[in-house]
Amino acid sequence: MKFKNNFPLKLLFIFTAIIFVGCSKKQKEVALIAKSNQPNIILFVADDHGTDAIGAYGNPIIKTPNLDKLATEGVKFTNAYCTSASCAASRSVILSGKFGHATGSYGHVHDYHHFSTYDRETSLPVIMESAGYETARIGKYHVAPEKVYHFNTVLEADPRNTVAMAEACADVLKSDKPFFLYFCTDDPHRGHPFEPEQWDVPNSFGNKKEGYKDVETIVYDPKDVLVPSFLPDTKQTREEIAQYYQSVSRIDQGFGKLMKMLKQTGKDKNTIVIYISDNGMAFPGAKTTVNEPGIKLPCIIKDPTKDIKNATNEAMVSWVDLAPTILDMAKIDFKKEQFHGTSFNSILDKSEVEGWDEIYASHTFHEITMYYPMRVVRSKNYKLIWNIAYRLEYPFASDLWASSTWQSIYKNNIEYFGPKTVKEFLFRPEFELYDLEKDAAELNNLAVKKEFEMVLEEMKTKMKKFQTKTQDPWAIMWSHDASLQGSGVNL
Repeated sequence: MKFKNNFPLKLLFIFTAIIFVGCSKKQKEVALIAKSNQPNIILFVADDHGTDAIGAYGNPIIKTPNLDKLATEGVKFTNAYCTSASCAASRSVILSGKFGHATGSYGHVHDYHHFSTYDRETSLPVIMESAGYETARIGKYHVAPEKVYHFNTVLEADPRNTVAMAEACADVLKSDKPFFLYFCTDDPHRGHPFEPEQWDVPNSFGNKKEGYKDVETIVYDPKDVLVPSFLPDTKQTREEIAQYYQSVSRIDQGFGKLMKMLKQTGKDKNTIVIYISDNGMAFPGAKTTVNEPGIKLPCIIKDPTKDIKNATNEAMVSWVDLAPTILDMAKIDFKKEQFHGTSFNSILDKSEVEGWDEIYASHTFHEITMYYPMRVVRSKNYKLIWNIAYRLEYPFASDLWASSTWQSIYKNNIEYFGPKTVKEFLFRPEFELYDLEKDAAELNNLAVKKEFEMVLEEMKTKMKKFQTKTQDPWAIMWSHDASLQGSGVNL
């Protein structure tokens, strides 16, 4: 059979195939161009670093030039909160976008603590990998199971040497695909041994006399450090803060090295960099508490695709918002209802924002021996803490109990720990209500004052709605309604 002009059918098929292949090739090229427009993302997570020890947040003593530079190149959030001031619990929220009470991530993962996220959950790195990203992690992991929090590439380096960690990331920074790098230091967490031979010896915070390869050892004089108002201003406290500062300065150098390497690849103009911490400084009154020093944290974001530099953003954002925010930044479609948090990508470059004036926190365990569930709502200037197990003595993390900062008070039978009595520190009321605008130190409990009864009830209502919406098992403690518990029978 022949067509007009004697054009063979066979040749027509070949011609059509050539056109089809050519179109397919062009379509693939277009897809690759579209994918190349997706930004690289670096999420840098420090371990126990509060806003108290970073120059960009107002500390004139600490030397953090690289982090301070990041703030001048992007936006600094002044009301950024983790949801639980405990390493593993906080990290599960960062990567899942859900509160730990809903995912089974109640506390620590390692050793006998063994809290683990439900295996039905998904996570940020898994979603990003399925969308074509190279996902890589280095340093502290502290979440489980691996199936839920899977990264395509796992890099190895001393998590106390952030310069070495940065160098280990060289291949990821050169990836042909857009990459998501989860960079997690062990600094400035307290170092082993937690309990020294002499009670008044300061913890090392990972510092070593011989220092670390390619890292400048920056030493601080205890008399120069700034003692936060919630801590006792003692010799021991100052010595430990000096060690803490030294560990923070090591983070800063590694961060600087990573940024230098990124610039050398030429990808700095298409890489979003986020700096946060998992919880506040590892001192009694901060870490493991839901007081401001424990959960209000640094959050600095540089997005070279947005016209924003040296900005300050007062919006209240939470680590539960990070997963949807990063997916939004990466231009990856997702179902908003799969997360408890909300993307704040659209407000990064806004000088004034409306509606971002409420956050929630949920802490249940740190170590398995530290059962002390607390729930928090902060709405504008008011903050409500519900100490669900208020009849118990407030439990201590093992490293905080052994700290010379605490022992200097405990061993000497001193009545006060900072501005609070030791008794007030150890035995807390069921409800704590504070006006943070007037009482940033959280010392004047309005929950016991008659004139604030209406405010207290309004805040309780918000908390109950939050617990119901996020399926918090501890909601049962309001009315002993066991509806969330189910039948207990697998049908």
